[in-house]
Amino acid sequence: MSIPTQPGQSYPLGATWDGQGTNFALFSENATGVELCLFDDQERETRVPLKECEHFVWHAYLPGVGPGQRYAYRCWGSYLPAEGQRFNPNKLLIDPYARAIAGDVQHGEAIFGYPWTGKQKDLALSYLNDASAIPKCIVVDEQFDWQGDRLLRVPMHESVIYEIHVRGFTQQHPDIPESLRGTYAGLAHPAAIAHLKSLGITAVELLPVHHFFTQIGHLVTKGLKNYWGYDSLNYFAPHASYSSSGYYGEQVTEFKQMVKSLHQAGIEVILDVVYNHTGEGNELGPTLSLRGIDNASYYRLVEDNERYYMDFTGCGNSLNVLHPQVLKLIADSLRYWVQEMHVDGFRFDLASALARELYDVNQLSAFFNIIHQDPVLSTVKLIAEPWDIGEGGYQVGNFPLLWSEWNGKYRDRMRDFWVGLDSNLSEFGYRFTGSSDLYESNGRKPAASINFITCHDGFTLNDLVSYNEKHNEANGEDNRDGEDYNRSWNCGEEGETDDPEVLKLRHRQRRNLLTTLFLSQGVPMLLGGDELGRTQQGNNNAYCQDSEIAWFDWSLSSDSKDLLEFTRQLIAFRQQNPVFQRRHWFQGRAIHGSQVEDIAWFAPDGSEMTEEQWEEASIEAIAIFLNGDELPASGSQARPQSDSFLLCFNSHHEPLDFALPEPLQGWSWQIVIDTQKPHFIEHGVTYTGASEIACCDRSLLVLRRH
Repeated sequence: MSIPTQPGQSYPLGATWDGQGTNFALFSENATGVELCLFDDQERETRVPLKECEHFVWHAYLPGVGPGQRYAYRCWGSYLPAEGQRFNPNKLLIDPYARAIAGDVQHGEAIFGYPWTGKQKDLALSYLNDASAIPKCIVVDEQFDWQGDRLLRVPMHESVIYEIHVRGFTQQHPDIPESLRGTYAGLAHPAAIAHLKSLGITAVELLPVHHFFTQIGHLVTKGLKNYWGYDSLNYFAPHASYSSSGYYGEQVTEFKQMVKSLHQAGIEVILDVVYNHTGEGNELGPTLSLRGIDNASYYRLVEDNERYYMDFTGCGNSLNVLHPQVLKLIADSLRYWVQEMHVDGFRFDLASALARELYDVNQLSAFFNIIHQDPVLSTVKLIAEPWDIGEGGYQVGNFPLLWSEWNGKYRDRMRDFWVGLDSNLSEFGYRFTGSSDLYESNGRKPAASINFITCHDGFTLNDLVSYNEKHNEANGEDNRDGEDYNRSWNCGEEGETDDPEVLKLRHRQRRNLLTTLFLSQGVPMLLGGDELGRTQQGNNNAYCQDSEIAWFDWSLSSDSKDLLEFTRQLIAFRQQNPVFQRRHWFQGRAIHGSQVEDIAWFAPDGSEMTEEQWEEASIEAIAIFLNGDELPASGSQARPQSDSFLLCFNSHHEPLDFALPEPLQGWSWQIVIDTQKPHFIEHGVTYTGASEIACCDRSLLVLRRH
């Protein structure tokens, strides 16, 4: 069938409908020819050669073609893997700029650019046509009635981030209609939003929603799926299976409606984005999109053997951020999600990989320059996972202005403290006060530190205090996958138990860790479900578990209900007292110096901490005074009003008495939090003068000054 075409435009890339027809544009620097492939409802394919090529962009305008049209590409060129060229017109290719994709890749030999049999592996060309196995791109209508919706721009220091998986959060929620569970619409449902609001969450951080590859080969053979989604196939299209309304472009509208509903509830949307690699894997991976469109342009190849890929991520490949078109792809994608989808910010997975100009991580890289100079991207929330697996990839504290970072050092130190592992107390002090040693020197504020105890990768909070060892048997890798060193402690018995003393200690440890998290300076991030006591049965790498192992269990026990209420009270307590969410660093002398007006550090006997005590690795108890009267004003705003507090930390295995420090004896102090109790204390014990404050073993007290 002949399709009428016109030359079209080289910009914008992707499929752009103008109300009369659609412009198709695809970048490929090394292709010798490009065919646009259109599909009807019976999967019949019509190929349209793109005869116009301008600045390596192949394009055509098709009158009469509009929203709902399914399409993909075939690219012609050399198949010379040893030289980095992997063109194979037998393989249907997903448009990198597609706004919607219909369904999932079907795993099988056809999707690979080489035949599975033979000794040459990927050096040989496959002649199998994979059109039936590749999901089709969809032309979409971008129009949507936002009704005045805009980015919420919640100040970073006032943020409380909640990390969740779109599907897992609502998949078993009893108050959400079954047809909406596990979808964008499910997350936008009043029952889901009510939970977030009751917690006091200001932002949800969603695990990857870019359309990704679920049927990864080694998982398919085990009956498992890529659940987390860290294998993107496209950086514009919302993942299709999270849509409740089909695979024909409706997922775009449904995602927008989700954002709009969350914004109406005062909740921001942050996306976990994976621009460091794609789901096509290494040289033995499938040919699905970028590999077949222009392998040498889009991927970092080994310089002296371009058959192979540079891999800073452990996932087989790394995007070639040295190439202008790859940087443009990333920037265009980010702007699209802000301007068209109204998301409020991004968390960049393995962000160090994006900053590698050659092999070293470079703060002056083109990636940072593009972000910082962009009038749109420079104003949204930018959060880095500041590491990759390459040499020198651990970059906590080294990202530039505008960036906040997942603070892995905070996670490790707070776990160590409550487990009772030897740790330098000054390290604890820096982490609790916002990590000034990491962020202050380059002009950043405490909000640069995204504090977390747990995240999607690793144990849940409940499992952190219930398991000494990982239990990943369900992943089918003989428990070899996942982190071996978790800084966890099972409190005396591995896994599930009915021992009341073990359970009592576990519940106290959960409250210890949560209280520490929400009373630390910086931005707290709560792993979704930790407030419910969610367990993965000791699985610390649930990336392939689209099952009850990873889904939220909303059938709450009495203990879970207590933990939920405690977490709600804790977040509200933080938000009501600006002393726990300072915009600026503590002032005065060094963190352990004397005559500090806004913070003071005391030993259990009431004396101020000495230099020797700060350097000891075995100290297990400390009292911290936070002065609410000394909060600095910000610009023209009035000085924040906050109470003052005394926090008594005891990670020792025996009870301990804290002497009320002499400088604080002129005030009266009342306990508001005692982590041995499941709820906040309304009328706690009051202490004055030279009092002794009894603190249970492995517990935390918070006293408010009257």
